[in-house]
Amino acid sequence: MRPADPMVFILPAAPPDSDTYDKRMCQNLPAVGQPVLELPIAGDWPEPGATARRRLARSLAALPDRTVVLLDGVVAAGVPEIVVPHARRLRLAVLVHQALADEPGLDPAHAAELDAAERETLRMAGMVVATSPWLARLLIDRHDLDPGRVYVAKPGTDAAPLAAGADGVSRLLCVGDVTRRNGQDVLVQALGEVGHLALSCVVVGSLQADPAYVDELNWSIERLGLGGRITLAGDAVDLGAAYNAADLLVLPARAATSGMFVAQALARGIPVLAAEVGGMYDALGVDADGEMPGLLVEPDDPFALADALHRWYADAELRRSLRTAALGRGSALEEWDVAARRLTQALSRLASEPRIVA
Repeated sequence: MRPADPMVFILPAAPPDSDTYDKRMCQNLPAVGQPVLELPIAGDWPEPGATARRRLARSLAALPDRTVVLLDGVVAAGVPEIVVPHARRLRLAVLVHQALADEPGLDPAHAAELDAAERETLRMAGMVVATSPWLARLLIDRHDLDPGRVYVAKPGTDAAPLAAGADGVSRLLCVGDVTRRNGQDVLVQALGEVGHLALSCVVVGSLQADPAYVDELNWSIERLGLGGRITLAGDAVDLGAAYNAADLLVLPARAATSGMFVAQALARGIPVLAAEVGGMYDALGVDADGEMPGLLVEPDDPFALADALHRWYADAELRRSLRTAALGRGSALEEWDVAARRLTQALSRLASEPRIVA
């Protein structure tokens, strides 16, 4: 793929001001010499309605043979009947952020259907790009993929000033859409268990993804008497300012979540307290001395999270150690231009190699 050859990126439609992996790559790929044609397609992915399915099918059919196409996995993986027929004539790469079947709350039969659809799509793609080493290993093992066709393109981060914080201990930040998957209810329960500690939390993320869950969360906050200490700020906030005011990032997710949030915190020297779900260990990493810049707890366990919050609050030496590790780890993170260059290098292999269908 010559530098002037555009790559087509088919991704789910998102609000114009959203800050996602896909959008950041679209912004940074041209800067490293890779032109991009964005094709956002609205729909209830990964199980879209008829209109979204037709749009995807028409978009793929309109592309010339041998076009390099990067498809977001949430669009591609659930509809192999639309994607696979184009696998021989197009240079298809599927970008996977999370395995479809790992969404919390799916019944086993539904999860198995999504898993089978994802397997069919990924096996026929010319390349699979995972956003973390952990996810790459999971996809290879679960779907029996050729490891030589699976690449890792971790998210980048932006250079940022060190966070001012509040007082070094009391201001918590939780980032991510307010959904059962992201586990904000676990955090609310944990804060109820440590109500005697002077902790407050700002939750930043869409309140529209699961309105019923948000209603339940608000009810729990009021029931536990935490209305003055937990703020559901929504997503119309200055995320940089929210990070700057934070002493600790808390990610209580029930399943694998974006490493972008972790990177944004570490870039500002903010330690992280997170549930040990898929990819979180990779996202946190360790500093040059082998120290982890955060604490990991069992997922879906408010008591474990409460215990970790108590340790954070009570142990000044622990806080100092975690902040030191966060500073070291943050200074070693790759910025988005480097991440975009890695993705470009992977896609160039797809363009230059003979097409082989597994």
